[in-house]
Amino acid sequence: MKTLAELLETGQSNHPAIVIPDGPRVTYAELRAQVESLASALWEAGVRPGETVSIVLGNNLEYVAAFLAVVRVGAIAAPLNPNYTAAEFRFYMEDAGAKTLLLPPGEHPSRGAAEALKMSCLEVGLANGGTVQLSRGGQVLTGKSDIESPDPAAIALFLHTSGTTSRPKGVPLTHANITASIANTRTTYDLSSDDVSLAVMPLFHVHGLIGVVFSTLSSGGTVVISQRFSASRFWGDVAAHRVTWYSGAPTIHQILLNRADPDGAPRNVFRFIRSCSAALAPAVLKEMEARFESPVVEAYGMTEASHQMSSNPLPPASRRVGTVGPGTGVEIAIMDEKGNLLPPGERGEVVIQGANVMQGYRNNPEANASAFTNGWFRTGDQGYLDAEGYLTLTGRIKELINRGGEKIAPLEVDAVLMQHPSVAEAVSFGVPDAKYGEEVHAAVVLKGEATQEEIQRFCLEHLADFKVPKAIHFVEQLPRSATNKILRREVAAQFSKSQ
Repeated sequence: MKTLAELLETGQSNHPAIVIPDGPRVTYAELRAQVESLASALWEAGVRPGETVSIVLGNNLEYVAAFLAVVRVGAIAAPLNPNYTAAEFRFYMEDAGAKTLLLPPGEHPSRGAAEALKMSCLEVGLANGGTVQLSRGGQVLTGKSDIESPDPAAIALFLHTSGTTSRPKGVPLTHANITASIANTRTTYDLSSDDVSLAVMPLFHVHGLIGVVFSTLSSGGTVVISQRFSASRFWGDVAAHRVTWYSGAPTIHQILLNRADPDGAPRNVFRFIRSCSAALAPAVLKEMEARFESPVVEAYGMTEASHQMSSNPLPPASRRVGTVGPGTGVEIAIMDEKGNLLPPGERGEVVIQGANVMQGYRNNPEANASAFTNGWFRTGDQGYLDAEGYLTLTGRIKELINRGGEKIAPLEVDAVLMQHPSVAEAVSFGVPDAKYGEEVHAAVVLKGEATQEEIQRFCLEHLADFKVPKAIHFVEQLPRSATNKILRREVAAQFSKSQ
């Protein structure tokens, strides 16, 4: 597979491709026909190769069909979180240089933003029988154009980084980048037409889109797409569609684990469970495997690498709890501040090379100059490799806590806090301190009774005293991104102000 236009070629014509619970169900033949029809309609509407098309659709059949139609035309798909405000839509669409907006029928804040930018607005909806159609001003659009296949080197997807440390940076990913990542993921988990995945992550992000939906479709398997993650519906969907695997952020796993017994969660129904998008505490991983009786594999990905970079392998290969496994078709190394590659066991910045890695941020020479060194992309994550190439992440470099010259990895502290039987969630961070420069604090969500002193004594059994949080802040919940990552910097900012 060289381009996303070939994504559906593996699937058998009468095999289910996409299933929407309580919604449409389409085979590969039907999905291929819908994508070609929509691509022709887009062409007739004036969409051309190289143009950017913003997509504001939910987790549904319409999204997948529209996305594949956009890239089939040779245009660039730029999906956006449907829950953005009008101001956010305008920023992201303008920054992407989008000319067309695909949105659901009816009122939506993205419409006004697009109209202010003089963009063309096309509505994507479902006709009777589950057929996705394109319309403008109530008029259904059709076309019979003979469209050429896109170039593998052409940009297919445009996303923005989260912008937690600076202004969001534009990430252009080519067909070749994405198809390489899909192939790596499919190979890592030995995906086939027998597999049924359950997509619970948002499709405007690479985890759900590339890591689950596209990887499943490329193998000829079936993907069940949830409109949103719902713990109360999860196990019913798993049983009804005979799901063999799912992938989620740690927050999703923890919710399912905490509700497993009350919800009557079954055992040994998954071929594997995949975790990505944030660090999964080793204690949680072990609890999941004990309760669900399925192997849990932790992976490591990022937008700039078209998602997956490394993963623990499936049994019988060695899975090493606390690591994110070896590179999966991606070369991984550890680099010091001077650009030297370090030997196994030494900590430094995680750097990568591979066909899945972007060539550079859009119109941002300053960011590119700092992001690439000697052909390696600098991830901004700190970690180390063992002798067999398994990667252990120790935190974002900009989030390391510097206490009197001692560099403390927040993930190490988080992992210990999560071992406490009364702790449901935890995040550690640094706050300004007159004596040490920074001091370790933590915010904790409890699932049982515990005091600050009890948790600190527990930490002392597993951590050097300078790593033990000086203060424990008990909270009802922790702030998260749209992809369920805990926003460590927001927590740090909140409690730093209170000092």
